[in-house]
Amino acid sequence: MKIIYFHQHFSTPKGAVGIRSYEMARRLIARGHDVTIVCGSYGGGDTGLKSTFVNRIRRGTVDGINIIELDLAYSNSDGLLRRATTFLQFALSSIKIALVEPYDLIFATTTPLTAGIPGIFARWLRGKKFVFEVRDLWPELPKAMGVIRSPFLLGALSFLEWASYRSAHRIIGLSPGIVEGIVHRGVDPSRIALIPNGCDLDIFSEAVLPWRPADIAETDCLALFAGTHGLANGLDSVLDAAKELKRRDRVDIKFLLIGQGKLKPMLQERVLKEGLENVVFHEPVNKEKLSGLMASTDLGLQILANVPAFYYGTSPNKFFDYIAAGLPVLNNYPGWLAGMIEQNNCGYVVPPNDSSAFADALESAADSRDLLIEMGCNAQKLAREKFDRALLSNQFADWIEGT
Repeated sequence: MKIIYFHQHFSTPKGAVGIRSYEMARRLIARGHDVTIVCGSYGGGDTGLKSTFVNRIRRGTVDGINIIELDLAYSNSDGLLRRATTFLQFALSSIKIALVEPYDLIFATTTPLTAGIPGIFARWLRGKKFVFEVRDLWPELPKAMGVIRSPFLLGALSFLEWASYRSAHRIIGLSPGIVEGIVHRGVDPSRIALIPNGCDLDIFSEAVLPWRPADIAETDCLALFAGTHGLANGLDSVLDAAKELKRRDRVDIKFLLIGQGKLKPMLQERVLKEGLENVVFHEPVNKEKLSGLMASTDLGLQILANVPAFYYGTSPNKFFDYIAAGLPVLNNYPGWLAGMIEQNNCGYVVPPNDSSAFADALESAADSRDLLIEMGCNAQKLAREKFDRALLSNQFADWIEGT
């Protein structure tokens, strides 16, 4: 089967972002399918293509995947208007590709929600099979965060969500809450599969060279956040905990925030203003280097802003990277991930916006290194038994092939 796969934020493992689409495409290719990824140029990502753009497009093949990369730069640091413009430009270019390229099935994954537009056109104008993957519930999440307030825009996004669900032959949700939200929109549950993000055990479990930034001593208890520094991530809660630990004179506990995002400059400014020497920032690194960093880390931080829509409606890449690396996880909001952490004794769950409880958990971790090792083993066991990417990618391919 010839498959065209739309993912605006695609990256190979050479980039510093999630590689779900890369791994899923590779599994489909291993089963004999021909896969073409259509993507933009994502900040922190790496498509593997190095040739120059011709008429704002370049093509090539990387690790068996045919890639069509559009010259549409996107960064998590972009403002709302610029991001919206890039999303629409990608959607319009994708429609043209969907209407002229030869293929049997079209697959589109969010974010953004506009990723579903070429699938809608392909289904109704060319009669093609369409599978739609939902990574976040839109417009529910931006509405809950207050990022989008316009009734007109929220209505338009709600219609696009409805049209995407109605046009797709099959749908994939990445978390229980996402699946529940799709069902709530009137979609037959038999058309929906839950396939969460997975653990790249071959990347994070293999022997690597451990490293730490120079500012962090080998004896320090290191808590790592690896992800976007944006509004949704609520990283002020980390700085609040750092401030509390400074007050307690726990200089042996360090925070490392690695990544990029719109709020990073403001977070850095706050750290300087409040003299939080226990917080270190670092630029994004690729998966191989991140694996080495995690090998020397004591605890992974799964942090989000306290928005109830996040509790069951997200499937964060970073959580699965942490447990793949055998890291216990500190989570600061309720929901399905918090439940897994508690049920599998693989970390700490603290209430939202509670810097004292956050600091207590970190002190407990720093004072109980043997317990941390045990929790890390439990985390990696969970990764192997429930979230091995090889297992989930086979489920993904089965679902696609059954369309």
